[in-house]
Amino acid sequence: MQKTYKILIMGASYGSLLGTKLALAGHTVHLICLPAEAELINKEGAIVRMPIKGRDGLVEINSRKAPGKLSAGGTQGVNPGDYDLVALAMQEPQYRSPGVRELLEAVAKAKVPCMSIMNMPPLPYLKRIPGLNADACRSCYTDATVWDNFDPKLLTLCSPDPQAFRPPEDKVNVLQVRLPTNFKSARFDSEAHTAILRQLEADIEAVRFDTGGGKIELPVKLKVHESVFVPLAKWSMLLAGNYRCVQKDAARSIKEAVHSDLEATRAVYSWVAKLCVSLGAAEKDLVPFEKYATAALSLLTPSSAARALFAGAPNIERVDRLVKTVAAQKGMHNDVVDETVALVDARLELNRKKV
Repeated sequence: MQKTYKILIMGASYGSLLGTKLALAGHTVHLICLPAEAELINKEGAIVRMPIKGRDGLVEINSRKAPGKLSAGGTQGVNPGDYDLVALAMQEPQYRSPGVRELLEAVAKAKVPCMSIMNMPPLPYLKRIPGLNADACRSCYTDATVWDNFDPKLLTLCSPDPQAFRPPEDKVNVLQVRLPTNFKSARFDSEAHTAILRQLEADIEAVRFDTGGGKIELPVKLKVHESVFVPLAKWSMLLAGNYRCVQKDAARSIKEAVHSDLEATRAVYSWVAKLCVSLGAAEKDLVPFEKYATAALSLLTPSSAARALFAGAPNIERVDRLVKTVAAQKGMHNDVVDETVALVDARLELNRKKV
């Protein structure tokens, strides 16, 4: 009998996708989220809907029917030391909010291996990238001090490539997957901690879901990689698509950001890929532009960063600024990236004045 793990996930949006996959694989998961979300998840389960290749409509998975256990609650009274693994699934600015900040601090002090599934790599993860000056990137974070107690060896990064959203007409325990790609995690520094990820990878891979009409394989796997650079493949996508959804006065869809001028998009994508290679990434760590451009055809809404900006958010994850800052350390700069950073800066300034 394989060991079952106890996993704490901070954040219930992407967290409920990963959490449901882990519960289906027989593990015990506890989500940290808002009271209204926690109450519904505990009462009715986390509900994830996803498209399956070759099938019409969406398959619905309810965590209550999983062989493992998924529960939810607030930040109070949680002891991170009780868990084998912690996953960080909130947006980077949320980690400085009251309650969340203290729990994150407790995670760092408990020395539990921690896997981030944020687009914005936690600051200590940057210290695992050879030759990168992580301290010079502090200004890219909403509050860099929340990361100060983490040991980089206990932190890894997992690229949240699956695209998912909460359908506005549904209850807050429902998550719909739009693009069912994989979570791609870099290994931990230690073999023992990496072995936990490899078992979770194998357990998720082995799941067969009973639709009532037969058992099927589900998409959205966890893939564990030896290279610390694999999750950085997302940087090209974010800079070529997600952040270029931000225009001066409105947000556009990811599809439009990518396909309205495909050559300009390709140039940004390739430039960011070149930056990753200059840091030490291998070409095979990265995603070919054509594959990304094809995937972007199905992304018909603005990115979550763009939506948040135009909904008045005073802070968002700043991968755009991080990439610009890291590139400057390598003597690289790109006019389109500079323009994107300036557009995001200007919109944030407007939002903060209103607040």
